[in-house]
Amino acid sequence: MINSQDIKNGTCIRLDGKLYFCIEFLHVKPGKGNTIMRTKLKDVVTGRVLERRFNIGERLEDVRVERRPYQFSYNEGDHYHFLNQETWDDIIIDKALINGVDFLKEGMVVDVVSDASTDTILFADLPVKVQLKITYSEPGVKGDTATNATKPATLETGAIVRVPLFINEGETIEVDTRDGSYVNRVKV
Repeated sequence: MINSQDIKNGTCIRLDGKLYFCIEFLHVKPGKGNTIMRTKLKDVVTGRVLERRFNIGERLEDVRVERRPYQFSYNEGDHYHFLNQETWDDIIIDKALINGVDFLKEGMVVDVVSDASTDTILFADLPVKVQLKITYSEPGVKGDTATNATKPATLETGAIVRVPLFINEGETIEVDTRDGSYVNRVKV
């Protein structure tokens, strides 16, 4: 149990039988009345964001979470197999629990977040930026340099992202896994 004033970004709490991560918090001292804690909580399962206020001193059930590195091995349909980097145990994670799954390639190391008390896997996070090779892209036409003009490009994982016109097939680019946006070209 923790007090509401101890909530920080990344704190995981159990509320109404569901698990939530705090993504934003603010101590508010109104002109009259007691100090309150205004929070934005993200549901671990659905990803929905909930705004909630707590009175200072209110007791909440905290959940101890662990982040461990796991290496992606292979997938069978919607089931993805990962190896624990410390014990080499094999675990299976459902596709819906992997953030940025479209950019996951064999051998990539991800952070798997689990509830320490029950060993239940909550979700898996890819690195924020990954480097992937373009397997197909239309060639850029000389003179096509309109401001912010983009074209679709297929990556080695099968994902399609929008890239600037000067990017060609066979080049390696950096992609933001949170929203699937092009970041920059990688010089090899």
